Amino acid sequence: MAKRQFAVIGLGRFGSAVARTLVELGQDVLGIDDDEASVQALTDRVPHLMKLNAMDRRALVEAGIGDVDVGVVSIGTNIEASLLIVVTLQELGVPKILAKATTAIHGRILERLGVDRVVYPEREMALRVAHSLVVPNVIDHIVLSRDFSIMEIPVPSIFAGRTLREIGLRAKYGLTLIAIKRKSNDETPEQMMVSPDPDELIRAGDTLAIVGSNRQLAELEQLIAKG
Repeated sequence: MAKRQFAVIGLGRFGSAVARTLVELGQDVLGIDDDEASVQALTDRVPHLMKLNAMDRRALVEAGIGDVDVGVVSIGTNIEASLLIVVTLQELGVPKILAKATTAIHGRILERLGVDRVVYPEREMALRVAHSLVVPNVIDHIVLSRDFSIMEIPVPSIFAGRTLREIGLRAKYGLTLIAIKRKSNDETPEQMMVSPDPDELIRAGDTLAIVGSNRQLAELEQLIAKG
């Protein structure tokens, strides 16, 4: 994985989690917040931290923000600050910007500003929780867009012992299997098969990553829930 430089502006729950995870993934991270306690809370987890007001353009310039590869704007409560910081990052030439949105209007304005990705942490977590409540054996549900998602599930009994061709996931359900994760055993280590062959036999204990429209995934979830 190529190492890149990230600036995470706003070190609340979302921003601090992003900063810590990026560091764990071996990336170069600069964490910024105007709250001393938020900065101090990450001193053991994020090597580069600065306490400054990110609405101060000069302070951002002095911090070297224009040199980072990705800017993450995690300002949720102050929408004006969030938008101003995004514009400043754009003016300073930050190539890619991700911003947290707290409301639909906030998100639409960020999109109009040309932010590369708008994230709704509370909404996305709510969707994951809701899916796990409806279909308890869904491992994860990742939202790709308003209409499409990736669902990760253990192999349903109706799929086990059949090939992808026999299951007809795309023909019958309009879904695409993008990967199979197979547990290790005494003979082979854990396997991750991306874009598996149509004649690959699905085994009990496998984990499937399936992409498709939310409507089609919901239909599959209902089928799985029925057993």
